[in-house]
Amino acid sequence: MKTIAATVALLAGFIAGGATLSVAQEPQPQSWPEVKCTRYRKAWSDALAHRGTKGLSREFIDRHEAFLASGCTAQGDVCPRSAEELELANMMVVAAMNAGTASTFPPFSCRK
Repeated sequence: MKTIAATVALLAGFIAGGATLSVAQEPQPQSWPEVKCTRYRKAWSDALAHRGTKGLSREFIDRHEAFLASGCTAQGDVCPRSAEELELANMMVVAAMNAGTASTFPPFSCRK
């Protein structure tokens, strides 16, 4: 009983002194848009690791990275121009659909 009382007193003094106890918390559930972006980001990373960046322009990669940095919410403006870019864009559309997103989720669009 003395041990319990001493522990309570110690903790009370610890907390009163301005310290806080660190309690492990469950990770907060992600929203569906966050889940989709996480899945898509992984697919992008896997695709680049698998095929590399040969034939991909700096603009294509930068625009795609900007889409990812926005949390996958920016309006798509990643225009595949080379055969390699089109191949990767097609791979990403399939990957997005396999991850449970719509085929319109990826940021690929060529505006005039």
